[in-house]
Formats: sequence, structure tokens, C-alpha cells
Amino acid sequence: MSFEDKTIVCVDCAQEFIHSAEDQSRYAERGFTNEPKRCRDCRQQRKSQRGGGGGGGRGRPRREFHDAVCAECGTQTTVPFKPTGDRPVYCRDCFQAQRQ
Repeated sequence: MSFEDKTIVCVDCAQEFIHSAEDQSRYAERGFTNEPKRCRDCRQQRKSQRGGGGGGGRGRPRREFHDAVCAECGTQTTVPFKPTGDRPVYCRDCFQAQRQ
């Protein structure tokens, strides 16, 4: 498939930028169907505002897990919140059983 350079207007800064044939080819190889909406500078700025890279993907921070002991079966488990001791903590299996 042959690609040609395209001029696109950035949705953030309204400046024109080139979506090169090489970039379009790379997009196609990765299965991307949408063209970029932002110029390189605005994409970088947006990533830095979201804490881009090194997080949990899509700009989200990594989840912090804490060790706990299941209040039902006594199994050692990890949970995505810091247990405070005022409420019981359950392992995945016991939590699912409690919900039913």
C-alpha cells in the first residue's frame, strides 16, 4: 500500500503538522485506523501532564498492592488498597463467595 504525506491541523494548538508517509505506514503495520489529532509537541505535553509512560498504561499510575490475611479462610493475599483494620479483608475466592 502506498502512502503520501498528509497535512493535519492539531486539535490543541491549531497548527498544521505533517503526518508522513513513513508514519502512516507504521500506523498501518500496528493496526491503527485513526490518524493522529495532535502534533508531536502537543502529544508530548499531554503525556507529561498525565504522567505518561511508566504507569499502568494509558497514562494511569501503577496500582499499589498491599499484603493482607483473608478474614474468612486465613490465606495470605494482596489487595489494591491499604487495609485499615476496621473492616474485614477477603481473598478473591472468599470475596466472590461473599458477593453471592
